[in-house]
Amino acid sequence: MAQDRKSTVVITGASSGVGLYAAKAFANRGWHVVMACRDLAKAQKAAQDLGIPQNSYTIMLIDLGSLDSVRRFVNNFRATGKSLDALVCNAAIYMPLIKEPLRSPEGYELTMTTNHLGHFLLCNLMLDDLKKSPAADRRLVILGTVTHNPDELGGKIPPRPDLGDLEGFAAGFKPPISMIDGKKFEPVKAYKDSKVCNVLTMRELHRRYHESTGITFTSLYPGCVAETPLFRNHYPLFQKLFPLFQKHITGGYVSQELAGERVAAVVIDPEYKQSGAYWSWGNRQKKDGKSFVQKVSPQARDDAKAGRLWELSEQLVGLASPKAEKLLTVD
Repeated sequence: MAQDRKSTVVITGASSGVGLYAAKAFANRGWHVVMACRDLAKAQKAAQDLGIPQNSYTIMLIDLGSLDSVRRFVNNFRATGKSLDALVCNAAIYMPLIKEPLRSPEGYELTMTTNHLGHFLLCNLMLDDLKKSPAADRRLVILGTVTHNPDELGGKIPPRPDLGDLEGFAAGFKPPISMIDGKKFEPVKAYKDSKVCNVLTMRELHRRYHESTGITFTSLYPGCVAETPLFRNHYPLFQKLFPLFQKHITGGYVSQELAGERVAAVVIDPEYKQSGAYWSWGNRQKKDGKSFVQKVSPQARDDAKAGRLWELSEQLVGLASPKAEKLLTVD
């Protein structure tokens, strides 16, 4: 079949927002898109409404908040016989108004599970698929956010991300623990912490695997996508005013469509082949619209922390070898 000769990309969270528009951008550039989503009917309707050609995408079930679901997705993808040329870790949840932590089936706090641990497991499992791809230029991209970085204006708004010494992960991350630093639950901080973990994961993937596999590992911040469904759990007034603020005050506003095109460009275009890079268009859009490699936050460039996060994440998702350091138990 013709579609099997196309380059194939897996995009998580492709039923709405940046992921959906990235799916359209990939399809427009001749790629086959595996839309990895929690809600298959929603993804189907969204793809049809956006006019993505039906032979350009496959919708497959994944719930990144469940590690078993991630494993099932990988097995189901392999059963299709498709090669994997790129993986885009885009899905994220943001629940700023909840008072108590929600939990994954494994008992882990849900924001960190969905945004970091689920993607961490997916990246590790699909490395073999990327390595087997016949394409010379294979890429793995994890989306970033300006809020991970207190050095940037958008990251200065409290609470600031702080992974501490990863005490929560080291202690097993199950009740009563809900934060990576082991402290009291803060839903906004949980999101920001998870995005720091995303950048650390990308950098550690690069350090461990780029040289031996030739895979390009990158992150990107496509600009402030103020109307993304990521904010659907925020106050209605915030949802109304935030896009106006970004359009008329900061100048940081980016449409979902443009953000999706930038995601596709970072995966496909040769100028984005620098592995380990964090690409940005800035929080205030440059007039020339050019991307640049941005310095990530001090926490996100802490290589020792990246290595420790990797080891603890391996244990939490069940990838660690039997000889790995035993997790502390919490009564």
